[in-house]
Amino acid sequence: MARRRLAALSLAAVASILTLAACSNGGGTPSGSGGSAGTPVTGGTLNMLGAGDVDYMDPNVSYYSIGYLNLRMWSRQLFTYPADPNSDNTKPVADLATDIPTAANGGISSDGKTYTIKLRPGAKWSTTPARQVTAADMVRGVKRTANPVQPFGGIPDFANLIVGYKAFADGFAKVAKSPAAIEAYIEKTPLPGVVAKDDTTVEFHLTQPATYFVDMLTLPAFSPAPIEALKYLPASTELGNHYPSDGPYKVDSWVPTKSITYTRNPAWDAASDPVRKAYVDKIVVNETVSQDSIQQQLQTGTPTADLEFDVGPPPSQLPALISKKDPNLNLGMTASSNPYVVYNTASPNNNKALANVKVRQAISYAINRDNVLQVLGGKTINPPLTHVLPDNIVGSKQIDPYPYNVDKAKQLLTEAGFPHLTLKFLYRNASEGSSKAFQTIQQDLSKAGINVVGVPSPNADFYVKYLQVPSVARRGVWDLSLAGWGADWYGNAALSFFNPLFSGDPSFPPIGSNFGLYNSPATNNLIDQAVKAPTEDQASGLWAQADAQVMADAPFFPLTNPKNANYHAAQVHNANYVPAMQMFDPTNVWLDKDKQG
Repeated sequence: MARRRLAALSLAAVASILTLAACSNGGGTPSGSGGSAGTPVTGGTLNMLGAGDVDYMDPNVSYYSIGYLNLRMWSRQLFTYPADPNSDNTKPVADLATDIPTAANGGISSDGKTYTIKLRPGAKWSTTPARQVTAADMVRGVKRTANPVQPFGGIPDFANLIVGYKAFADGFAKVAKSPAAIEAYIEKTPLPGVVAKDDTTVEFHLTQPATYFVDMLTLPAFSPAPIEALKYLPASTELGNHYPSDGPYKVDSWVPTKSITYTRNPAWDAASDPVRKAYVDKIVVNETVSQDSIQQQLQTGTPTADLEFDVGPPPSQLPALISKKDPNLNLGMTASSNPYVVYNTASPNNNKALANVKVRQAISYAINRDNVLQVLGGKTINPPLTHVLPDNIVGSKQIDPYPYNVDKAKQLLTEAGFPHLTLKFLYRNASEGSSKAFQTIQQDLSKAGINVVGVPSPNADFYVKYLQVPSVARRGVWDLSLAGWGADWYGNAALSFFNPLFSGDPSFPPIGSNFGLYNSPATNNLIDQAVKAPTEDQASGLWAQADAQVMADAPFFPLTNPKNANYHAAQVHNANYVPAMQMFDPTNVWLDKDKQG
């Protein structure tokens, strides 16, 4: 299912108010000791502290912000996001590619369906002997995303976009789950949509123009894969400890849930990498530290504590850090809607009241967004979001169709013939954020004559037994719930909101995450037009129309596009936040000369 894991983890972020979500975005520039001022110092060991692990040590499979952080050290893509305080770190730049393809430079065909990309010379694998990354490696990497052992979770983003991909993936799913069978299928089965024209030229053939395709290619799933990667099962620990590197560091040791050690990749040439400076010689990750202990060590100057790995500052400590304007704290904007309230449009309860658009609009007027944001930590870290697309996504147009208005809510309920309702609210009772949000919404809706009854769920059941099962929605087990969402890429990424959340039947669980089973022909038509738009400007206008249509239909109530909090030790410099990783970029920081681990 597209982004199922991301949705689940995004909501987990709300549980602790502000721990790391799965895929968020944003700017936010560190200051003080984290700034880029001064002469960089090379050498030393960068110590990162965490409480958890990557999802997979496999570039073509990882689908998690911490996985992306890990891959930044040793895996490169055609395009990636920079760690530059003077640029927009949500706009892609060329990495393995020599430049961004355009129609003007011949990289995009006149019909917008063929992308021709040249690979940068000097990018090499850490093999013996070292060798150039080739277009054949790029083809192999894209093929690996469809492997039958652990396919990439975001495949629906491009399954019908890349020519022949769906047929290739369908065939791959039937292959035996052994390295030999997987290698044979990859090496012998063509993928018409991804072709190596020569050693340094790869062509992508699309079924239709896609103005967001370069942005999509920033996903680590589109990393090249050397032939050596086929010796091991995809996503396996063995592969993770033997995967050749084409980045500045290589994985020396990975002990899942315990530690990761990276050292320099001798095959890496700084001249071939415009994105990573690789100032430190070694990076060590300790994954066994508690969130509170990590923060304490970073603040007190412990020699083996430089950066976070998979956690942010404890939520309870954020107000004090923000109040004193701690220069080592960064609040990065995200490209997410997290959390939001989803309405079960298929519920049979109350004589199918939630199928009535006026009822859904009434609920939206009756929720006081400010009250909910306050219990989630306040507006400083939870800026209000009043429509579908966050403001850092192409197509976002500021509208606020449902300002808090109890009288308007009562009027609409009366007009709809449902002056009094009893609704079931599904929430995670082990989550402080989820529980408080439920209680706040319960109080708000009572003022409009709506009685809300809680349906508490264990964390482990929330998605797999409730939201991801359409029959549960259709039985009316729940009427309202919280969920969360983040972009799969940035900028021109409206597709990654509308396609999985609002596109009717194709987005119903378990394939999509349209948990409330919303289906609007008008919205579906606008999504289809936007996807096929020949230019980004045209797409932007259509996405804005789709946004307005969804909000008019009121299948959900957005709350916030939250900020992401990160902290670094005082000896760390050039700590620039990269939204795709939800962290400072470890490949671009440097350490004080007398505090190098």
